[in-house]
Amino acid sequence: MNKKIVHTCPERMPQFSLRQGLCTIAAGVALSFVPKSLSAGVPDDRRIVAAVFDGASLLFAGQNLSRSDDDGMTWTTLPAQNAGSILSLATHPARPGRILAGLASGGTSLSNDGGHRWETRASGLPVGAVLAISVASDQPDTVYAAVKGDGLWKSEDAGLTWVLVMDRPWLEDAERDPLALASVDLATGMGGIWIYAGTETGLTRVPDCFCRWQGVKPGNAMNALVSGDAPPPEFPLPPGAAILALVSAPSAPETLYAALQSGLWTSQDAGVVWSRLVEEAASAVAVHPTSANHIAAAFDSGLKQSRDGGVDWTAISIT
Repeated sequence: MNKKIVHTCPERMPQFSLRQGLCTIAAGVALSFVPKSLSAGVPDDRRIVAAVFDGASLLFAGQNLSRSDDDGMTWTTLPAQNAGSILSLATHPARPGRILAGLASGGTSLSNDGGHRWETRASGLPVGAVLAISVASDQPDTVYAAVKGDGLWKSEDAGLTWVLVMDRPWLEDAERDPLALASVDLATGMGGIWIYAGTETGLTRVPDCFCRWQGVKPGNAMNALVSGDAPPPEFPLPPGAAILALVSAPSAPETLYAALQSGLWTSQDAGVVWSRLVEEAASAVAVHPTSANHIAAAFDSGLKQSRDGGVDWTAISIT
């Protein structure tokens, strides 16, 4: 049975193991208990590992899964007994109510009613935690999942069946697990689409031909493929830093947000140049489907949202 929670919003890294090092939410933000199946593999009930907008509704996942349909004024704790331990969430503006989750126990789960009821979807996926999940920006039934220790998998039927499309990216002399995925609709991609991956050592991407992981550089995909010695961007994300969450704004795909231990970062040119919005450890970030400036994030000090691209913030309280 769902628990309704009412409050008033106040005014104003070697192999990286399953989100190891995520920041914890301040003690003032209390998350309610949920069935054990959801909390398995999530070691701290104040830790937020994923955030997502479902239309105008906002969801945060930690030891529980919480949803607000009224801009954070009230919250529902979703049971999600079949969702398992959630590591990542994904939605698509063209499929309101559909939420996909990547699970620490392996496989994915899908809900078509906003997170109230779930079904497991893992046919063809190898055994291993699904560290990151993303819905293709131009095809709402196409889903990508990064499996720990394996590679990048693709489903064209909303997770019913899966096929391997890409090995893990090779960075810093080793294969690296994607900790975050984002499908980015850009004219520079082959077919218009890039798959961006945030790893334990930084950012990479692959065009939807799945020909080669490559660094984020100016120009189109073909130019990048033939100019592997092109200079790196002048203002990249901090080198060697784990990217814990990564999103592209559906209404302005070139606008990206990334959550790192060093803070919340943004790029206005599809990841070439980055600037830091908040100098505080962040573990999750979500962007509204129709407003690139409306973001929600989890920080060391708590959950917050901004409507002006990260200039001003309002605290979110789930009590």
